[in-house]
Amino acid sequence: MNRLATSTSPYLLQHAENPVDWFEWGPEAFSEAKRRDQPVLLSVGYSACHWCHVMAHESFEDQTTAEELNQQFVNIKVDREERPDVDSVYMEAVQAMTGQGGWPMTVWLTPDGEPFYAGTYFPKDERGGMPSFRRVIAAISHAWKNERSDVTAQAQRIREALSAELAPADDLPSPETLLAAFRAIGATFDSANGGFGRAPKFPQQPLLEFLLRLWNEDARAMLSQTLTAMARGGIHDQLAGGFARYSVDPHWIVPHFEKMLYDNAQLARLYLWTGIEAGRADLVGVARKTLDYLLTDLRQEAGGFMSAEDADSEGEEGKFYVWSYREFVEVLGDDASWAAAVYGASESGNFEGNNILLLSADADESRLESVRQRLLARRNKRIRPGKDDKVVAGWNGLAIRALAEAGAGLGESRYVEAAEVAAKFVLEKMSTPDGGLVRTWAKGRAGHTPGFLDDYGAMGTALLSLFAATGELDWYREGERLIRQIPARFGAPEGAMFSSQTDDLIKRPRDLFDNPLPSGNTLAAEALIQLSLYTGEQDLAELAHSNLKAIGPLIERFPSGVGYGLALLETIHAGTHELAIVGPDHRDLANVYWQAFRPNVVLAAVEFETDAVPLLTSRPGRSGGLAYLCSGMVCLSPTSSSTELAWMLEST
Repeated sequence: MNRLATSTSPYLLQHAENPVDWFEWGPEAFSEAKRRDQPVLLSVGYSACHWCHVMAHESFEDQTTAEELNQQFVNIKVDREERPDVDSVYMEAVQAMTGQGGWPMTVWLTPDGEPFYAGTYFPKDERGGMPSFRRVIAAISHAWKNERSDVTAQAQRIREALSAELAPADDLPSPETLLAAFRAIGATFDSANGGFGRAPKFPQQPLLEFLLRLWNEDARAMLSQTLTAMARGGIHDQLAGGFARYSVDPHWIVPHFEKMLYDNAQLARLYLWTGIEAGRADLVGVARKTLDYLLTDLRQEAGGFMSAEDADSEGEEGKFYVWSYREFVEVLGDDASWAAAVYGASESGNFEGNNILLLSADADESRLESVRQRLLARRNKRIRPGKDDKVVAGWNGLAIRALAEAGAGLGESRYVEAAEVAAKFVLEKMSTPDGGLVRTWAKGRAGHTPGFLDDYGAMGTALLSLFAATGELDWYREGERLIRQIPARFGAPEGAMFSSQTDDLIKRPRDLFDNPLPSGNTLAAEALIQLSLYTGEQDLAELAHSNLKAIGPLIERFPSGVGYGLALLETIHAGTHELAIVGPDHRDLANVYWQAFRPNVVLAAVEFETDAVPLLTSRPGRSGGLAYLCSGMVCLSPTSSSTELAWMLEST
């Protein structure tokens, strides 16, 4: 066992028995590199990464390769989900040096942490124009020993390039800028299959959020087509629910089989609200299946949500999910021919001689449910893929928000209850003595890495969503407490906030790009905007606007990369409002709010007048509830009529 044996990260523990003498990220490794006057090999990945596993088996488990690594370098292994700041800084370097990025990420650094050579996956043997890993090792070792001045000059150039940042815009991007961005994004839309760009095809949830908030005719069409195609494709687990990260083809058929919490939390919200707004019960049904997948397969015993399910089982990618036609027929008997037409199964298969199940035809729901249950029962007897059981604070925030909104919007108390249990877990198990957050929890203990900007932004918004769904003031207090810490922990003199609390890298990163997750920058902006609506504090909104001004230059250059920022800007330009509902038995009035997607309106619905939330101060109630619709804390005449409130909200 190497040093990684004491880690809580499932990814690092996967490498604890490597013959490579791995260090975790930290000063010890760099001190050792300086003492030995050797470069650092930085290897970054995550537990559900298929090609990370391949490189580990080929190279890091190989004794000869490991001996060369141990002799020539100080070797550091990083879980990108545990240290997104390390991943962000060095991925920027990889993209600058190679024009592309991905995982596993493989970077060589000077003992001062400056990158000078980089790549992603290196094969054990040369193939496809890629050099073997051992050949790269030898070349880098030779250069370090014999061409040191060239290496250090390269490292200095890269460091200087990384330090350059775009100046923020002077003003918030205008509605005209958003429409121009929408047209640019639309030019990449795949009108045949839905989604954007060519294979591999990612859902790009932040972009879909922008379409949902924009909701003009073209945006509705793009969003509906994409969500429908994904739901019917192999990227969607037709038996147990949940979505894989992406498909390797443009048709959403063949997934890269790992399932991530952050993907499914975002997609559940998108299917929920698109289904409600479009009157599509089928899309709402996908939202339910996705949330049920989270509750069934990713929730750990204490109520927090695990990070991911692996793509591989028994050493093969997708083995758990695919079907031979013979087994398909064996399970279904007389229903096999009918089910094969529905699920697109055949003797030749659609994936290496086997079948990935699709929803290729409409079917009688009761008969399909019977077939699904039989197939699922057989599949559940297989050896499951491994799970990354660490709990990430920000990703749990995304799940809590999705569950709270779905519970309120669908009248499903079990979703709200699950959101509350998860929120209590994060607040109780992942808090620091000074009231902050840690990034992760695993193996019965909290990690040592302080929470990042996305953790505070996502959890802050999630807690406010729980308050809106339940009216419980404790959720508001906890959300406010976390959100008010954001400026102190992450504030910057100008531009976007920093994404980390510490300054132990070659640059302190700012997280600006929204793919596949909303960036810490935009999650923090959303949390600050929502809190400003509850409190009336304009300075909170101004902090959020500073974050959004920082993406102004990116909107023109890379609009697809800042989809969630575009979504927030659309909400701001549409006009924001506050809804206070006070009085016992106010549920009918509150339900009016939840009947539609209202990202520009915050809700505070309580039984009794209180000054715990500024929006509720001096708002008397009555039995059945009294609703106050406000803008900038200035309210229209209150109403106790659900019909009138619905009309008022539709007029906003």
